Amino acid sequence: MSDLEHYYRILELEPGATLEEVNQAYKDLVFVWHPDRIPKDNLRLQQKAQDKLKAINEAREKLRSLKTKHQTTHQTTYHSPPPQQEKPSQTIQKPPQKPPKQNSDLSGKDYSRANLSNKDLSGRNLSYANLSGANLSDTFMHKVNLRGANLSEANLFRANLLLADLREANLRAANLIGADLSGADLRGADLTGARIRSGERLLVKLVGTNLAGAIMPDGSIYQ
Repeated sequence: MSDLEHYYRILELEPGATLEEVNQAYKDLVFVWHPDRIPKDNLRLQQKAQDKLKAINEAREKLRSLKTKHQTTHQTTYHSPPPQQEKPSQTIQKPPQKPPKQNSDLSGKDYSRANLSNKDLSGRNLSYANLSGANLSDTFMHKVNLRGANLSEANLFRANLLLADLREANLRAANLIGADLSGADLRGADLTGARIRSGERLLVKLVGTNLAGAIMPDGSIYQ
């Protein structure tokens, strides 16, 4: 079995599934295998869930990368050469232009109340950006830089924030239900009033998250 077939099998998909199907399968499996849905005292299932999520995240990232690259290749426009002149040797044809690179530096930008649901912002620099009230549900933000960003009242439902930099970020009254903050840096962040629970159940993944000095939803400072 090739690596590609293996990634499709992890997401329970047939080879050749669309990017939309990959994203939907990822969301479904994360919902099923989220460790917060498993009793804390069942260490065997907790470990199995963490291993499953690691494999699911890797499979989705590999397939997204492959399909994005494939899509970019097929979207490149090639122009027909100009009609042959009497002296073709004097005609200089310019090579086809490469598509512009996506801007990764979005620091300080204003995205307040913007609908960024399901977008891929992984690796972007959004430090000190204004994302207050923005819809970031199901958004993929692996290793995104959100240091000092304003995310107050933002909807981060099921957002993927693995290894994100959220130092000193304003997350007051943000909806973090279902968000994955594994390995994220939340030192000094303000989570006052943020939604992280349903009743007594914690519904945010915080495996390996650095919360030193963060203001927790109840106003206490994490030690």
